[in-house]
Amino acid sequence: MGTFGGALEARQIDASNGKLIADVTGEVETEEGVLVIRRIHVAMRLVAPQDAKETVERVHGIYAMRCPLYRTLRNTIQLTSSFELVMPGS
Repeated sequence: MGTFGGALEARQIDASNGKLIADVTGEVETEEGVLVIRRIHVAMRLVAPQDAKETVERVHGIYAMRCPLYRTLRNTIQLTSSFELVMPGS
């Protein structure tokens, strides 16, 4: 989420002060009696004007490869993300 927020900020889209939040869901399976995290999904919610949507979509499409955590885990855990754009005052 930090990399996504930083990339938005670099493009003049304010992601500070609670404007960008995330719910993270992990899916766990058992492997030889041991719990193993197999999938993680990050569902982000951004409060921003509608005219920012195209930029947010573009950033969402590229930010993961700049994220240290994604780059570290991508070959061992299925990592996905999504975002919802919410109009200010909604």
